[in-house]
Amino acid sequence: MFADLGIPVLSADELAKQLMNSDQRLRRRLRALLGVGTYSKDGSLNRAYVASRIFSDSALQQSVNKLVHPVVEQALGREFDALARRGTNIAIVEAALIYEAGYDKELDLVIVVDAPRSVRVQRVLRRDGARGSDVRKRMRAQWPVRKKLQRADYIIRNKGSRNELRRSVRLLANVLSTIAGSL
Repeated sequence: MFADLGIPVLSADELAKQLMNSDQRLRRRLRALLGVGTYSKDGSLNRAYVASRIFSDSALQQSVNKLVHPVVEQALGREFDALARRGTNIAIVEAALIYEAGYDKELDLVIVVDAPRSVRVQRVLRRDGARGSDVRKRMRAQWPVRKKLQRADYIIRNKGSRNELRRSVRLLANVLSTIAGSL
């Protein structure tokens, strides 16, 4: 919705997926850590295999995150630099693990979009086609929502209609654009 309002949105999760497929050094390191099943025969990341490994072993998940997060942070830095060269001084970083990765320290502020747990689970089920038990494992591997809400600079409550969410996003986008314009 921020993108619909002209604010660039950078998806850390999409960048991570792209980099795990395209960055040869990262691919080698992930394969060495997770095994030959990390990549399918066609060379693409075997997301189901990786998820099954890391969401059942927190130490392994931390090891994977230590490989992936720095590469994603570098890519985000390049994206921010490119936006700045074009005169854009505001962008949104969409990242499920923003606090866990420590990336919040690199940002001017953090917005947490909160929805009831059941709604979050249903959205991931629809988006990823994952099983409910797998989604809940992923959620348990993240910081508790309560902790994220305590750390957030802004909170958008997403428990109403799409129009209500759109109004909240528009209001916050106006505030952020005003702040960015005064820098």
